Amino acid sequence: MEPAAYFFAGEHLDVIPLAGVALLAFGTLTRTELPAIAIAALTGLTIASYTVVDGLGVRAAHDPYAYAGLMFALLGPVFPLVALFRRPVARWRDRTVLGRGLLAGALSVLAYGIVLWAQARAPLAEVAAIRETSVIFAVLIGMIFLKEHFGARRVAAAVVIATAIVMIST
Repeated sequence: MEPAAYFFAGEHLDVIPLAGVALLAFGTLTRTELPAIAIAALTGLTIASYTVVDGLGVRAAHDPYAYAGLMFALLGPVFPLVALFRRPVARWRDRTVLGRGLLAGALSVLAYGIVLWAQARAPLAEVAAIRETSVIFAVLIGMIFLKEHFGARRVAAAVVIATAIVMIST
């Protein structure tokens, strides 16, 4: 993320936050299977791309809410089409599914708005790194609610990522 923010947004980080970015990358690449590393790298490139695009867009718009509104107006019609393709209409009538879907959608809009607000005010690399705290929450949700077993290696990776986030935000 830092190289993209440097080249496209003219931003740079001090030594400790930059070391945090490197540590964050290390923490996310602790897997040894080549397909997992390739997928992690592609995911990272995708995240860096849309983070820089959104960051530059929200700054050019001078208003995170106007930018978010434009994105939802442009992209919003696509999602019902995807839902029609992926889910049978009969499932839409289930109030439980509908309620959870509407809640997830509302939380997604709120989260995106918060990220855009932060990108308008802080360096993109820092915002992107703080966003990655979701990895820690995913581990906790998996362990507590889904009863997934996470060995010492995964927990150590989560600790490395949390440490990196603290370094980046200093």
